[in-house]
Amino acid sequence: MAQYWSGINLSRPRPAGPAPAMNGLSLTELCCLFCCPPCPSRIAGKLAFLPPEATYSLMADETGDKHNIILTERADWLYTDKEKEAMEAFYTRTSKGNRIACMYIKCCPNAKYTVLFSHGNAVDLGQMSSFYLGLGSRINCNVFSYDYSGYGDGTGRPSEKNLYADIEAAWLALHSRYGVPPESVILYGQSIGTVPTVDLASRHEFGGVVLHSPLMSGMRVAFKTQRTWFFDAFPNIDKAPKIKSPVLVIHGTEDEVIDFSHGLAIHAKCPRAVEPLWVEGAGHNDIEVHGQYLERLKKFVSDDLPN
Repeated sequence: MAQYWSGINLSRPRPAGPAPAMNGLSLTELCCLFCCPPCPSRIAGKLAFLPPEATYSLMADETGDKHNIILTERADWLYTDKEKEAMEAFYTRTSKGNRIACMYIKCCPNAKYTVLFSHGNAVDLGQMSSFYLGLGSRINCNVFSYDYSGYGDGTGRPSEKNLYADIEAAWLALHSRYGVPPESVILYGQSIGTVPTVDLASRHEFGGVVLHSPLMSGMRVAFKTQRTWFFDAFPNIDKAPKIKSPVLVIHGTEDEVIDFSHGLAIHAKCPRAVEPLWVEGAGHNDIEVHGQYLERLKKFVSDDLPN
């Protein structure tokens, strides 16, 4: 049964992070892991991406530039049609040539910050839309999000390189289309979404960064290695020291998908890390139901960031 709290949809059809170690690996892939170094990156990719069946489609208006988002029942939209009018959707192209869907939700008329949200691996924009509206209205921020290549109504296929191109295209669209400067953007990555978030934050300075259940690297999740191999995927731990923005790390102490040690390590590596939120007893997909989640985000926006 879907969980709801304060009007925010917390349902997740499948875990929002990489699948458990060794899940679905064939004997050939296991042999390749030790005999052919380039293979683990592809294996990590298979473990990480679980795009759901699309829960929405985009319908162009008379200008062809803006689109109405048509949600299916699986999107679990919790709000009224009038509230849905706060959502604007459109397509953009990535540097890899893929078409991805983007969504801008104007939650607050006088918001100082816009959250650029990179979601977990087993959801799309339709499923996240209610969560975004509820989150933004409660922390007094607008929300901009996008689907990864191969997710939702987009083209291409999910991959590590496409993740980096996807968030770059999303950021450029947010900046050029809505005139939002980098200092007014909070990058928010959840689970696999911390991968593009950390990459973009390591290359550009923003108002703030939130890393929700971050992973150190793909190999560290899948095979619990203690170092970054040259063929590793998603090396957040090596990019985190380059982030110049204030960083809030959130992690559940009983995370069954990405161990709590990953959050601890990422927090220690960020030069401008603020007081983290360690949610005692929380797993990978239920942090949002704990009251301190919204309270810490509100404090991050109001106290930890420049105002």
